[in-house]
Amino acid sequence: MKKFRLFPLVLLLCLLFSASAPAALALDDPDIPARAAVLVDLNSGAVLYEQNKDEQRAPASLTKVMTVLLALEALDRGEISLDTVITAQEDCRYLLQDDSSTSGIMPGTQVSFQELLYCAMLQSANEACNIIGEQLAGSISAWVDRMNQRAQELGCVNTHFSTTNGLPPAEGEQHYSSAYDLYLITKEALKYPLFLEIACTESYQPQFSGVNNGELIRNSNALMYPTEYYGGDRYVYEYAAGVKTGFTQAAGYCLISTAEKDGIHLLAVVMGCDGWMNAGLDEYKNFEASKSLYEWAFDNFSYQLVLSTGQLIQEEEVQFAKGGDKAALRPAEDMTALLPNDIDMSTIQTQVSVYEDKLVAPIEAGDVLGQARVIIDGKDYGSVRLVSAGSIELARGQYIMQRLGAVFQNKWVVTVIIVLLVFLALYMALVIRYRRLRRKHLRERRLAEKRRREREMYRELDDTGDFRDDYRDWK
Repeated sequence: MKKFRLFPLVLLLCLLFSASAPAALALDDPDIPARAAVLVDLNSGAVLYEQNKDEQRAPASLTKVMTVLLALEALDRGEISLDTVITAQEDCRYLLQDDSSTSGIMPGTQVSFQELLYCAMLQSANEACNIIGEQLAGSISAWVDRMNQRAQELGCVNTHFSTTNGLPPAEGEQHYSSAYDLYLITKEALKYPLFLEIACTESYQPQFSGVNNGELIRNSNALMYPTEYYGGDRYVYEYAAGVKTGFTQAAGYCLISTAEKDGIHLLAVVMGCDGWMNAGLDEYKNFEASKSLYEWAFDNFSYQLVLSTGQLIQEEEVQFAKGGDKAALRPAEDMTALLPNDIDMSTIQTQVSVYEDKLVAPIEAGDVLGQARVIIDGKDYGSVRLVSAGSIELARGQYIMQRLGAVFQNKWVVTVIIVLLVFLALYMALVIRYRRLRRKHLRERRLAEKRRREREMYRELDDTGDFRDDYRDWK
């Protein structure tokens, strides 16, 4: 009987614990057959899924994305043109083995720069990358140095290249990257429309007979086009576009791809998958894993309004505001984020940074006063500017008093004022003394003039004799 009495209590406690558990992201991650992977929203850079995304792994031919990126940057700078004809150098087949992917370009073969780009991306031709590197940098090693430098500039911290193409490096050298670093490199390459144009081309006809024996070059990405090697159309995904396949025994089957549906634009990197060459399977898990990631995201994520322009974020005190008005901060534009459909919107955190130096009247409506950064489930989803919802007038009297107070707080100002007052006091003293002496001088002059006139008058009277009589009478 006691057991039955305890059951309701246990059930109640379970309900309480489940209610208090975090409910930010209830969505379960997909189980994919890859040893490392990352799925990113290309519009915001938010990572939707990750599995060992920073693990250093052999990238195989995914390396070629970096070589083609640098080639397109050189093309953009005008260092070379698509029509430039290049003669393959003696070491163009450096590190190539019998089973290495190639377009059959031999030393001395002439090939255009444009053809080299298509060979590298569609046929994964290793010699094409060596030719590109030596043409633009002077040597293969110098090109590899550029690759490593550019990787650092892009923020790649788990990448080091030793070859231009992803072939196993020479003994004693290391060649590795990570799923997230490859996303950073590919994201930069996607800024060039020609990159995706090449990556999405189904087939390309070489201009020179020395390239693939003059035969058609076909795209090996089974996520976009049916290929006999990968079993026909079993992996074709209608929303996929680009980018690059890769395989070595050390790397396993790898794939960088993108997919877009209903305005959602995603990029996936999968590494270390199994397939025929490394596991004897009749299926290729890199395509399967990528397709699973996209279907999971498209089924469970959508763009949702996180912040709106009509939303009051917070109010801030404003210096010298007339009537003590406060600044009401609101987003300058609506902010949306790609989020799980079942997310609890109350878990969204907003980190506000206010520009204190801007909180001084007068303020016009729309003035930028700060920014709000959105954090969801510990992930940074970007920021939006915060602007004043209305105008705030200046309290002139308060402003003037404050400015005067600020002026007199400066010691050098006080010192200058004291010196000026001392000089003014000295000047006033000198003026007063000068005026006193001048009045005294004028008074003495008047007295002297009076005495002179009296003496002249007495002299005239004395000459007439009247003065002695008057003097006697007076005396």
